[in-house]
Amino acid sequence: MGSMRNVKKVVMASALLLVLTLSMGGGVASKSQDTSATYENLRLFTEVLSIVQSQYVDEVPAKDVIYNAIKGTLRGLDPHSSFLDPEMYREMQVETSGSFGGLGIEITLRDDILTVVAPIEGTPAYRAGIQPGDRIIKIEGISTKDMQLTDAVKRMRGKPGSKIVISIVREGWVEPKDFDIIREQIRVQSVKTQELESGIEYIRLRQFQEQTAQDLETVLDKYSKGAKIQGLVLDLRNNPGGLLTSAVEVTEKFLDAGRLVVYTEGRVRNQNMRFQANARRVYTDFPVVVLVNQGSASASEIVAGALQDWGRAIVIGTQSFGKGSVQTIIPLSDGSGLRLTTAKYFTPKGRSIHGKGITPDIIVEGPKTTAAVTLPAPEAPPTTPPAPKTGPSVETKPADELKRDPQLQRALDLLKAMRILDRTRPAPAGSQAQVK
Repeated sequence: MGSMRNVKKVVMASALLLVLTLSMGGGVASKSQDTSATYENLRLFTEVLSIVQSQYVDEVPAKDVIYNAIKGTLRGLDPHSSFLDPEMYREMQVETSGSFGGLGIEITLRDDILTVVAPIEGTPAYRAGIQPGDRIIKIEGISTKDMQLTDAVKRMRGKPGSKIVISIVREGWVEPKDFDIIREQIRVQSVKTQELESGIEYIRLRQFQEQTAQDLETVLDKYSKGAKIQGLVLDLRNNPGGLLTSAVEVTEKFLDAGRLVVYTEGRVRNQNMRFQANARRVYTDFPVVVLVNQGSASASEIVAGALQDWGRAIVIGTQSFGKGSVQTIIPLSDGSGLRLTTAKYFTPKGRSIHGKGITPDIIVEGPKTTAAVTLPAPEAPPTTPPAPKTGPSVETKPADELKRDPQLQRALDLLKAMRILDRTRPAPAGSQAQVK
């Protein structure tokens, strides 16, 4: 009798899965699928689950079997789709920045391996020497093999001041290395700025937050009130992303009104969106160089791709990360939820960002001796949602440090050359020089 009840539970759960599959797909999906084949595959699914329930060496609750089946289904789709059990779903809905500490890294799954997108500058992970592309193989001694992204994020959160050990594999290393890191409350100053030379400015965006675009405008207005801006380096290296709206607001500061910034395409019509420039203030009277590297992801790639497509900026650095998909959170009946990829981002010229990234106009390798030169709805959430500090900050980059940063040095040289060319360009035909 007990096994029959379990089989009934499995059949009911499978029926719920079928209803979910058909309702999620909408009219388009239901037309494209062979319904009879779907039922046949679900019959096999039910058969396997019933055998597990009746013959597996240990008795396993029906809910655990179903949850594991759902996790496996979503894991097979892409690295960013995942199942959120009720506890994870509740935790995602609660603001955690005041209760949890973190490491300050953006992570994702790449080739089924937990991979660092970028450390956020000034955080424990950054100071410990974590680098973009590092693969996390253990968290507190627990293997990350087959671990969901959301589970990994949860394990790395904790009380500020508590220690965590993560095991890292890095290209060129013979064996893994353990990193002992003390969790902190993560607070990120989004915008940092500096004058490189007279008239040539440097602005670094470390993450896209609510105030990033306003802080950027404050800096540009400040510079505009002095000597005219003759060139700008916009540094997006190791910037793992952040808010889509912030990326659009930053991009439109440099584009004429009406120009397309980014668009999304999905199977369901309501996932298709277009974002166009419509800024109150625009800055189009000086050249821009954008710096990117393998730690530039998501929102950073949207900005770089749009400015590159419109010919508004020259992109220098190395291939960006390639995180260009949209995840939608869908609640389920038992309090759990799905984090499902529902659309992909495209640049104005129709280039897909996802899995490809942004290719720089000029390839320049970054410094070899530093852990990270600069600094993810982060799309793969950081270990703790960062609390932004207010207003931009000014920093000083010593001349010797500038020389050690070949990407920034190339950007500066390029802007200086453009300034010289502009100064030496012949006057238009018919014009006369004014002698005073």
